[in-house]
Amino acid sequence: MNVFVIGVGLIGGSFARDLRKVEPNARIYGIDANISHLEEALSLSIIDEKADYSLLPQADLVMVSIPVDQMVRELPIILDAVHDEAIVMDAGSTKSLICKTLENHVNRRNFLACHPIAGTEFSGPSAAIEGLFDGKTNIICEIEKTAFKLQERALKLLQEMGMRIRYMNPVAHDKHIAYVSHLSHISSFMLGKTVIDKERNERDIFDMAGSGFESTVRLAKSSPAMWTPIFRQNRDNVIETLDEYIANLQSFKQMLVEDDYDGIYDEMNNTNKIKGILNGIPLNK
Repeated sequence: MNVFVIGVGLIGGSFARDLRKVEPNARIYGIDANISHLEEALSLSIIDEKADYSLLPQADLVMVSIPVDQMVRELPIILDAVHDEAIVMDAGSTKSLICKTLENHVNRRNFLACHPIAGTEFSGPSAAIEGLFDGKTNIICEIEKTAFKLQERALKLLQEMGMRIRYMNPVAHDKHIAYVSHLSHISSFMLGKTVIDKERNERDIFDMAGSGFESTVRLAKSSPAMWTPIFRQNRDNVIETLDEYIANLQSFKQMLVEDDYDGIYDEMNNTNKIKGILNGIPLNK
């Protein structure tokens, strides 16, 4: 099986590493606009060979893991190049514009719209992790538009890699992911900015930063080149989540102004329910 990974960073590289475990005879080709990434991926044995689009007609499977603004431009070109039995998957954090762009493509049946909910704050081939997708959820949109035998083959592979599959329409995906992923990244970036701005006047502030700060600001190390297009494509949903988030922050601030510490306790106690939710316990339990 000829596998092409377009974008050999954290997600693409980790996909290649996990694919080797379930398809040891696969030959993995890497395509990346950053030549140094290709050299690094080759030296780390993430890929077997550097490639370009001219070789895409040989592909049996293509994984596209590049910024979502580039995906909108590149996916139609990739689908133009592949043969009838090839499956093309993406790993984009937004789905509506991608699916809309491809809805009338002549080879739409060859495309599987995916979003594996996995990653770290690091980027590049050296960030690739074997087992990154094990136990993680992969959201698949508009599966009915993918040829059945192709979706069957792709789903088998994803499940062999340890992923849980969930189906969702693109609009619902983008709305929900704004809350559980995009908002958390904005919060992390803005917390980091607030502390950096303060640190300019108080040089020792980072000496006081403990594990709580470190874990909360971790996502601020994520790539702006990847996240700015995500915020652009999911702008309306992100604005809606920010309105709600800012309202909650203002409410918390007002309780402090009014010395309403019973109210603060109740807010935090109610929010502690998040522990159960993350462990799969419904809110009404």
